[in-house]
Amino acid sequence: MNILVIGTRGIGREVIKQALDMGHTVRALSRHPENLKIEGPKLSIITGDALNTADVNKAAESMDVIVSAIGLPPSNKDITLFTGATKNMITAVKNNGVKLLISVTGIGAGDSKGHGGFMYDKIILPLLLKKVYEDKDSQELLIKQSDINWIIVRPGFLTNGPLTQKYRVLTDLKNLKCGPISRADCAHFILTQAASRTFIKQTPLITY
Repeated sequence: MNILVIGTRGIGREVIKQALDMGHTVRALSRHPENLKIEGPKLSIITGDALNTADVNKAAESMDVIVSAIGLPPSNKDITLFTGATKNMITAVKNNGVKLLISVTGIGAGDSKGHGGFMYDKIILPLLLKKVYEDKDSQELLIKQSDINWIIVRPGFLTNGPLTQKYRVLTDLKNLKCGPISRADCAHFILTQAASRTFIKQTPLITY
């Protein structure tokens, strides 16, 4: 499988490492490729920006799947990174016949809001992540309104824990209080979906 990864820190980095271990051909789009520090005969790295339409379109050539793992730190400023990059990815999917877009958002996006527990829902999200999740909500809406194949992955609270391959995948969030998930296990789920596509046009939440 030919996989393009956009967003090469955290989850994106784990996707690249695991995909290479599985024998996939991986292309990474990064503004700072020197920071990736992963090598392999099946890895190519393109210097570019997810907000540049031409960069994303070029990177998507001959790809089967695009994985969007873009992240941002908390900010009080208006954010348009997620929507801007997603518009470019949707266009690139259509232009290049890419079979699937897998996009990572998070707990608090869409109908997962209100399932993080008191501290997260009442303090962290409204005070620290409000602007981030406003843009992620818009990002999810863009994807859902597109006519491409997509999966939106909503990880729980991210950790640097090990790969366990043992986690819950939830689409019914009734009575759910979300817990942690390692970046490694999030990447594992993304790659299983790149192959099986069980959750096409769904928004699975993953947590332990």
